[in-house]
This record gives sequence, C-alpha cells and structure tokens, in this order.
Amino acid sequence: MIEKVWEIEPSGPLRGDVTVRGAKNAVSKHMVAAMLGEGPSTITNTPDVGEVGITGAMLEHLGMRVERADGEITIVPGTVAEPNVPKAFTGLNRIPILMLGPLLHLAGEAFVPLVGGDPIGRRPVDFHVDALRAFGAEVEIAEDGIHARASRLVGTRITLPYPSVGATETVLLAAVRAQGKTVIRNAATEPEIIELALFLQRMGARISFAPDRRIVVEGVPRLNGARTRLAGDRIEAFSYLVAGLVTGGEVRVHGCPQDRLVTAITTLDRMGARFEITDEWIMASAPDGLRAAAVQTDTHPGFATDWQTPLMVLFTQADGMSVLHETVYENRLAYVPALQSMGAEIEVYDTCLGGPACRYHDTAALHSAVVRGVTKLRGGDVTMPDIRAGFSAVLAAAVAEGPSTLRGVHHIERGYHHPVEQFRALGLNLRAREA
Repeated sequence: MIEKVWEIEPSGPLRGDVTVRGAKNAVSKHMVAAMLGEGPSTITNTPDVGEVGITGAMLEHLGMRVERADGEITIVPGTVAEPNVPKAFTGLNRIPILMLGPLLHLAGEAFVPLVGGDPIGRRPVDFHVDALRAFGAEVEIAEDGIHARASRLVGTRITLPYPSVGATETVLLAAVRAQGKTVIRNAATEPEIIELALFLQRMGARISFAPDRRIVVEGVPRLNGARTRLAGDRIEAFSYLVAGLVTGGEVRVHGCPQDRLVTAITTLDRMGARFEITDEWIMASAPDGLRAAAVQTDTHPGFATDWQTPLMVLFTQADGMSVLHETVYENRLAYVPALQSMGAEIEVYDTCLGGPACRYHDTAALHSAVVRGVTKLRGGDVTMPDIRAGFSAVLAAAVAEGPSTLRGVHHIERGYHHPVEQFRALGLNLRAREA
C-alpha cells in the first residue's frame, strides 16, 4: 500500500488568507438526510474531503445518484432495493449508523456495518440503538454490524444520557417521518445540529427548538428535495487562526461566521491574541506574545473538543503553565506522545484539572494535561493518529527547529479541504510525496 508523507521545513511566521468551506461534520449528515427526499437535494459550499467520497459511495450502493461538481453535491434519491450498507465500509467513519432511520423509512429494514472514525475514545452505539428501539424498531447488534427492522416508526419521548451529537442526529433523521410527535431531551445543540435541522425543515420537516436542550419533531408522511448552502467549518477556521498565532504570524480566515467561534475567540483573547473581525473574515495576531490559560472542553456552547488539539500546540508557545481538561472523549489526548517526541513539555493525568469533576473523574482515562511554555520544539518523524491530531502535528512541525516527516496524512485529508494548498499559500514549506 502506497503511503502519503508530508515533509515540512519550518519557514517562519504563517501569514495570509484562508477560505473555509462547510464542515466535514455537516456535509455527510446532509447527504444522509437527502435520502429522505422525494426529489433531488443540492448541498453547496461543500469541502473536498475524504468523508464525502466515503459517504457518497455508500449512498450509491443503496441506489442513490450522487453528483459532485465545484463544491456542489446533488443527491438524487432512488429505489432502495437492498437496504444494506456493505461490510467493506466497516470502520471507515460514523455515517452508517445514521442511515438506519432513513433506511427503515424507505425499506422497513436495514443492515449497517460497525462504525469507525478517529480513535479518540469510546463512542458507543447504545444511544443510537436505544433511540431506534424507542421508535418501535427491532434492533440486533451482531459481530459484523447492526440489523434493524420496523414496519413503521412511531414518535416517542427520548432523553439522551449525554448530549451526543451523533445520537441527536439519529433521532432527528428517524423522527422527521415517524408517525406522531417526538420529543428529544438533553439534545446536542452544536451548530452542525442546527444546520441539519434547518435543512430538514427546508425539506418539509416540522421541527421546533425548546428551552433546556429540547427538540420537538412532528412527523410528516413525506419530505421533498431541498437546496442549502453550508456555513464555514468552525473547527477548520479555529485551526488556521491558531496556525498564524503559533508561528508568530497572522492568518485571516474567510467563510466562517463569528457566532460559530464565540467561545474560541474569547479563549484566545484571554491568552493575549488580538482580533480584527468583520462580516467577511476574522484575523488573529499576537504581537506581544501569548500567556498560559486553563481550558475545559465541553458540549456546545462550551469549548469544542475538536479545538483542543491545535490549542495544545499553542500552549507550548504560551508563557507559563497551561491546563487542558478534556470532558467529551476519554482518549482524546492519545496524540500527546507525538508532541512530546518533538520536545513539548506535556504531562497527562487521570484527574480533573482546570475545571469541575467530569464524567471521567473516577476512571483511569488520561483526560487532563499540563503544558509548559514557551518551549522550543524540534522536528521529528511523526505518525498522525486521527484528523485533528494530524493538524496539531503540522502546527508543531511549522514552529519546530529542523525538518519533520509526517505520516498518516490521509487522516487530515479526510477532514480538511485541500490542506496542502492552504498551508503552502500561508508560506509553509510543505512537500507531499509517496513513501
């Protein structure tokens, strides 16, 4: 198997402009929702990422037509002859389980292989399975995947044990065409959830948002096709803002609304970053340097877990002792050894530091970190374990002394739009080759 490798030579402060497209975490979910329409749906401002290709291949196997051209994706629903997602897609991403609800509406039965995604901690299917059973589906978990059957899904009341993004999406996709009303309590409220709900509403779904993390859905017998434009990826936008800060430069990010970055902007501001914000772009710089901070990740509207990987590298260039407390995924800090090999002074702990006790406080999960800065990083040979950790490795390589070789770059290409071109445009000396 041919492996892609990036070779990075530090080239000073990164400066310039980056335009972000729609989020990886949004586009694939919209593609699944489009299965439910009785006509074509078009999603615009879509990123060119591996996740789109994987999801599109699943849809085509199920009988949908997928057309991609210049940032637009059109899904043309077709007859689902065999409501089975092939086992070849086992472990590639989390999308198959989100197809269960739509397939039950379209065919009355479904099989999807075991889910995958980045190795950042347990993301159990229990919430999804319990929710589908609450709608009246018969669900069986086998060694190779999940089988489900239902003649009709019926609206229900579901209280999620944790405001899981994926589980909330499963319930939405099942509820919009279920018979009767569905109430989701303790629902996730991330921008990507709202964006999916608005798309479903354009398709004809009846969805209301209530206080205290409640979403109310009145099922309808059919949905139409719709057209929507994705808002810019808040994770990618934050990552590039940090790319400028960590190297002593400044990056102007276009395409991501300020309201998606409120908590991130305030966090960086407290560390000493200066911002210029308009309706079109956001730019960050730190001419006087950066200072340490204590940050805890949380569900929206808290500090997003996907923001903490670039933040960890930024901590190494901030003056003082910083603390990171991860509360969303218990294995999110698995990338830390790679940064340590490049000279980062990071210690990880199984206790809750920098915030109140979280759901991992009585476990052995290493979910808190203390970072000493300012630290001189050195180039290294690093393997990227997942998408977000991959970006952090690029940032570390960009600020390090000496060249770096980064492996496993397919991860970052699965989640970021044309990262090689973006980094090169900012002035990074990056060479991509096949090993």
